[in-house]
Amino acid sequence: MLRSEAMALLQSKITTPNLIKHSLAVEAIMGALARRFHEDENLWRVAGLLHDVDYEITKDDPARHSLLGSQMLTEAGVDARIVHAVKVHNEAHGEPRLSLLDKALFCTDPVTGLITAAALIRPEKRLAVVTPQFILNRFGEKGFARGANRDTIRACAEIGLTLEEFVAVSLEAMQEISNDLGL
Repeated sequence: MLRSEAMALLQSKITTPNLIKHSLAVEAIMGALARRFHEDENLWRVAGLLHDVDYEITKDDPARHSLLGSQMLTEAGVDARIVHAVKVHNEAHGEPRLSLLDKALFCTDPVTGLITAAALIRPEKRLAVVTPQFILNRFGEKGFARGANRDTIRACAEIGLTLEEFVAVSLEAMQEISNDLGL
């Protein structure tokens, strides 16, 4: 699936600006990870872009989130590898994450919230002034970015990255699209 097709599909299902921005952030990080691991960058980006395609419908029913999304993507003819990664990024289903793509999407989803929160608590409210160390210093604070599940982020070890490396790659990817994110 082309990126333009994925974006059109996303925009046909998601209207919330912050959810679109989250999807763009996940897409950017997944692209950076694909380059790092010499994987198919378009495939990984599309997985990131579409991972929450069903969220506006399932936000009040976490048990359905990503099951409906994977069904929607299957019906749209999306690559089965993306469909599987989207399905297993929600740990509520208890399905194993098998591929590097599956594991990368899983840990990438929550790190965007952590990085966004780090930018928003700065006086400038810009990603450009955030450093990996600033994020890592806040990582252990339970009250900071509560929705960003730390255990899920730490699953970056399953893709062979330390927390420090993962945060640095993720931050840089989001900084590259900071205008699109409004940060």
